[in-house]
Amino acid sequence: MIRIGNAPVSYGVYGEAAGGEGTSPAQLLATMAEAGYEGSELGPPGFFGSPEETADAFARHGLSAIGAYAPVHFALDDATIEHDLSRIAITCRELAAVAERTGTPGLVILADEGSETLLHNPARAHDDRTLALDDAGWARLAHYAQTALRMAEDHGLRTSWHPHISTYVESAWEVERLLDSTDVGLTLDIAHLQLAGSDPVDCWRAWRERINHLHIKDASMAVLQDAKDQRRTDFDEWWAHVCVPFGKGDVDIDAFLDAVVADGYDQWLVVEQDREPTPADLYPQVAQEQAHNYAWLSKAVRTRSQA
Repeated sequence: MIRIGNAPVSYGVYGEAAGGEGTSPAQLLATMAEAGYEGSELGPPGFFGSPEETADAFARHGLSAIGAYAPVHFALDDATIEHDLSRIAITCRELAAVAERTGTPGLVILADEGSETLLHNPARAHDDRTLALDDAGWARLAHYAQTALRMAEDHGLRTSWHPHISTYVESAWEVERLLDSTDVGLTLDIAHLQLAGSDPVDCWRAWRERINHLHIKDASMAVLQDAKDQRRTDFDEWWAHVCVPFGKGDVDIDAFLDAVVADGYDQWLVVEQDREPTPADLYPQVAQEQAHNYAWLSKAVRTRSQA
């Protein structure tokens, strides 16, 4: 059976700062459980406390730890990458601790952190390779991705890769090179792929055998186009407005769900509505949006499963 989860970023938990003052770990998990979600991805390492405290918190709310977003600065110096890998080691211990309590192992969801240049040039054309990694860069990325994969395996965990706007794995051709160069699975994020110029349904069909995780989000193509037209350099500012509640954006989620349900997909669908850190007075509104997203997605899945 398909299970539906969410991620802390949908509530404003973003980056190492771990969100605004309106988002506490205990409140976050309670809100998700009340809305009907069965699991959540983790936030930044240590957000829910020690590995044991993280396991306690998830068990207390009856939630599975689905996975954790694990960014790595693959294009920077080795010392920076080693720092990122040390944080992934913490994430692995957290996921393993929750899995021991709940019986559901989560995924280490790798992602490239791109560069300042890529942040200023989102959604590059498919045939524009001017800012892409060269062969040596791809070899280095593959080496460290495999290193992270082995770290995860040492904790009994699987890995997945999350293609992301303004990174070195953004366009479909970059995803394909990644899959050819590594053994990691693939997180198919339908909004990021569409924003990068790909059709999510086509991507599902092309990479089905490697896909082990799905991020479901809606997005406004107009926000991206405006940022490109204005050549904005404040990526975090405009990105916080790209993702919108289900049914309010331009992603054809219905067509995508038609495809995955028809193909017998039976793993997690994870809601992601990236947003800026949430102040306390806006948290009720954010919680209401995520309850709407759960109701919308669960109905959509149920309708297709019963057809």
